[in-house]
Amino acid sequence: MTATNIVWISTHDINQHIGPYADVWPQPDRPKTPRLDALAAEGVRFDQAFAAAPVCAPSRAAIMTGCYPISTGTMHMRTKAAPPSEVRLLSEYFRAAGYYTTNNWFTDFQVETPPTAFDDCSATAHWRDRPGDAPFFAAFHSLITHESRVYGDDAYSAATAGLSDDQRCDPESVALPPYHPDTPAFRWAWSRYVDLITAMDAWVGGILDQLEEDGLADNTLVVFWSDHGASFPRAKRWASEAGLRVPLIARWPGRLAAGDNRAEVVQLLDLAPTMLEAAGIAIPEHMHGRSLFTADGTPRPVAPYAYGARDRMDAQEDAVRTIRDDRFRYTLNLHPDRSGMQYNHYPDHLDTWADLRRLVHEEGLELSLGRAPSVLTDLQRSVVAAGRPAEELYDVGSDPHETRNLADDPAYDDVKSRLRDALAAWRSQYGDLGQLPERELLERWRPGGRLRPTGAPEVRVDGDVVVAICETPGGSIAWTTDPPGAVGERNELEIQTGSPVPDGRRWNLYTSPIPRPSSTVWFGAWRLGYAPSPQIVLATDTGEVRPAEAAAEVR
Repeated sequence: MTATNIVWISTHDINQHIGPYADVWPQPDRPKTPRLDALAAEGVRFDQAFAAAPVCAPSRAAIMTGCYPISTGTMHMRTKAAPPSEVRLLSEYFRAAGYYTTNNWFTDFQVETPPTAFDDCSATAHWRDRPGDAPFFAAFHSLITHESRVYGDDAYSAATAGLSDDQRCDPESVALPPYHPDTPAFRWAWSRYVDLITAMDAWVGGILDQLEEDGLADNTLVVFWSDHGASFPRAKRWASEAGLRVPLIARWPGRLAAGDNRAEVVQLLDLAPTMLEAAGIAIPEHMHGRSLFTADGTPRPVAPYAYGARDRMDAQEDAVRTIRDDRFRYTLNLHPDRSGMQYNHYPDHLDTWADLRRLVHEEGLELSLGRAPSVLTDLQRSVVAAGRPAEELYDVGSDPHETRNLADDPAYDDVKSRLRDALAAWRSQYGDLGQLPERELLERWRPGGRLRPTGAPEVRVDGDVVVAICETPGGSIAWTTDPPGAVGERNELEIQTGSPVPDGRRWNLYTSPIPRPSSTVWFGAWRLGYAPSPQIVLATDTGEVRPAEAAAEVR
C-alpha cells in the first residue's frame, strides 16, 4: 500500500467563524470562505473541537506532542520547557518512518526546535523538495489571521490586498457578541477579522491547488485547524468557549466520508495520535490524546471531555482550569481575586483592549459623581472586573456566549459536581506543573541558570556501517556530511518561538546504523529542553572519531 501523505494547514486566532460552521457557531457576518466550504464538503467537520490553551505557544506544544501542557511544563506563554524524556515532536516520528517532514515556517512549540524534527523548517519548506516519491508530512502555518494583522494597518492592508470590495465586511453589518460593547473600535476590529479570514481562505486554496497540480490530492490527508480562539477580549487568552473552540476539518479521499459532521467533543492534541495511526506508525504510550479515526478512516470513540488551561500570559500571572463535555463548560479560577483582564503590555495596546479600558474609565467618572455605572452591561463589565467567581458553569448548548453562570444554581449541582470531580481527576492523573512556582520549574530545567547538556553521541565504525548511540534519556541523534559554516542570527520572534538555529546544514535523523559514507560525517545529539551535545566527527577514510569544535551556542 502506498504511504499516506499528510498536509497540515493551520491559521492563528480564529474561532469557527468560517462558512462550514455557519449552522454551528454564531457568526459575526456572512462567511466568505469558498475553499474551506469545499474542503469540509469533501471531508469531515468536527463541530466541537478545542485547543488545550487559549494562546499560541502552549496550544501548539500540545498539538506537536500529543500531551497536555500542564503535564509537560509547556503551559506558560511563552517558556522553554524540558518535557519528560519520552516526549518528542510529532514530526520526528514521521521522519523516523521514512517521511520527508517540512514546516513552513512558524514553530512556537515551547522548546528549541532541534534539527532532528524536520528535513526543512523554513519559509520555503515544501513537500515539492522531497527526494523522489518519498511520503511527506508537510505543515503550513499562516499568520494572515493573527491579531497583529487585525490591529496593524500595514499588515492588514498587505494581507487583504487581494480582496475585492464585495468580499470585504461592512463594520455596520457585524453582529457583536454580547460581552463586547457596541463601539466603532469593536466593529472595526471585527470587520477586519472577517476580512482576514476571507484572505486566509484564498491562501488555503493555493495549497490545495498545489496538491491537485502535483496529482497528490487523492492520497493526501489534509487537516485544517486554528491554534485557539479569536483575538479579542474574553476570547484569546481566556480559558473560555471563545478562547478554546476552534475549527477542525479533515479531508482524506476514499477514507473519510465526504460531508460528514462529528458532534462529539475532541481536542487538538488528538491530532498527534490520529496522524500516526493514519500513517500506520505506532502511537507512543505516553501521548495523552486519542486517535480520532483508524487507518481506513473509521471513526474511533473519543474521550468524554476536553480540557483546557490558562497560565502565565507574558508577565500576567494567572491560573485557570476548565473542562468541557458535549454540552457544559465548567471553569475553576484558581485566583478568583484577580481580574481575567489584568494589565498585559502587548494586548493592552490593541484597539479593543484600549477601548474597553476607556469605557471602564468612563464608568469610574460616573461613580465619582455619585451615579450608578451605566456605560457597560453587567456581562461586559465582568470581563474587566477586579475579580471573578471561583467556579463557573455554562450550558454552552443553549448559551454559546457564556452569558449565564449556573454554578450557584441548585438545578445544576449534579452537573457541576460531575465536571468538578472530572477536572480534579485530570489534574491528579496528569500532574499540574502550573501550580509550581515558575522559578522552581526553571531551576529544575536549568540548574544554576544553565541548560543541562545532552551527552555527545558515541560513534564507531562496525565493518561497512557506522553505529551511534546517545546515553542521555530522550536524546535523538542526527548526522550530516555538510561541514560547519557560519551560523545565522535569529530575530527576536524566532528566538522566542524556538525556530531552528540556521546553521546552513542538512541534518539526517539517525534511527539505525548507516552505510559507511565516503566523506567526513558529523554527529550530534539533541534532547528537548537540553543544550545540544558536542558534535563528533568521523573521518571515514581512517575511521578516526574525534570531537568537533564546540557547537555554536543557541542564539
